[in-house]
Amino acid sequence: MTAPTLPAGLIENLIAIRRDLHRHPELGLDNPRTQQRILDELDGLGLEITLGEGLTSVVAVLRGGAGSGRAVLLRGDTDALPVTEDLDVDYVSTRAGLMHACGHDLHVAGLIGAAKLLAARRAELAGDVIFMFQPGEEGPGGAQIMLDEGLLEAAGVPVLAAYALHVGSAGEALGTWYGRPGPLMAAADEAVIRVIGAGGHGSQPHLAKDPVPVACEIVLALQLMVTRQFNAMDPMVLTVGKIVGGTKDNIIPDDATIELTLRTFDETQRLAAHDAVRRLAEGIAAAHGLRAEVEWLTGYPVTVNDAGEYAFLAETAQEIFGPQRYVEMPHPEAGAEDFAFVAAQVPSAYVFLSACPAEDPASAADNHSPRAHFDDSVVPDGALLLAELALRRLARG
Repeated sequence: MTAPTLPAGLIENLIAIRRDLHRHPELGLDNPRTQQRILDELDGLGLEITLGEGLTSVVAVLRGGAGSGRAVLLRGDTDALPVTEDLDVDYVSTRAGLMHACGHDLHVAGLIGAAKLLAARRAELAGDVIFMFQPGEEGPGGAQIMLDEGLLEAAGVPVLAAYALHVGSAGEALGTWYGRPGPLMAAADEAVIRVIGAGGHGSQPHLAKDPVPVACEIVLALQLMVTRQFNAMDPMVLTVGKIVGGTKDNIIPDDATIELTLRTFDETQRLAAHDAVRRLAEGIAAAHGLRAEVEWLTGYPVTVNDAGEYAFLAETAQEIFGPQRYVEMPHPEAGAEDFAFVAAQVPSAYVFLSACPAEDPASAADNHSPRAHFDDSVVPDGALLLAELALRRLARG
């Protein structure tokens, strides 16, 4: 099966948008230049536009001409990363230390493309479409702010379903779609463990309460906790990324700090792990006559694909692009995504699209790398799938 094609002029327009955004990446919740480019491209399409108050988001509503009373939401994230780009391309980032290393520039271009395709077919739409252009996916999390500002009420009618896609720079051949039903991406939480002792001289440790070896013991015990207190068939990833303690080799410090990230795929297990980390840290510290304080910083929840919406998305993608371009993932991945907040409120489906130009995807630089390379030839495919999902899902009612 041959995938439908977009008009050549629209393809050129979308790739030009992507490359312009790539040259001018912006971080976090404040993406004013990106917001203006989105507004410029949507101008004249007859959309109802709402701008964010706590972030530079754009919510655009397209009113369908073949019915009303329901809506579908399509999402694209807009922010970049604090990464120094290491690519030899003519659209390389012009902002020092910033890069679209996760492909959100392709997401924006694809969603703009979907808006243009659907605006041209407004008469066929059996309902409304909400286009969600969202900053802050890489942190601190723009999706929840947009929900709090009324995202799901933007069209004034119930939202039947929500869809999003994410490009990848490695792992699958260029143009491959991949996803799975149920848990797709992990919940991501952070913990800071402060081990509190009493400082002293390195020559007389018995007169102090040394927090450093106790912190080291906690780090090792955390790995044992994962493998012995939790079912190996229900995956969990716990990584200690930072340990800080002391100022000089012969000074025992008053305290030491451990920082970790926890990735889980089930809410019950997530909460159980929080309790287990606290119990372990406090218990080991107490056994040595010290104290431990544990602070959890709750992050994004599990991203869950609704079974029905995922099946619909996978079927649509295979009808448009052919079954040879679709792969079902055997396992979820441990990355996290704040589209999870939308999926918790609306039946949703999220899918990946490979933008990897390398002949060997297994050796290509992955997302977030300074050498992550995304082939923007897939931007029209993203636009087409999002548009078809909205058209077909509204027709189903």
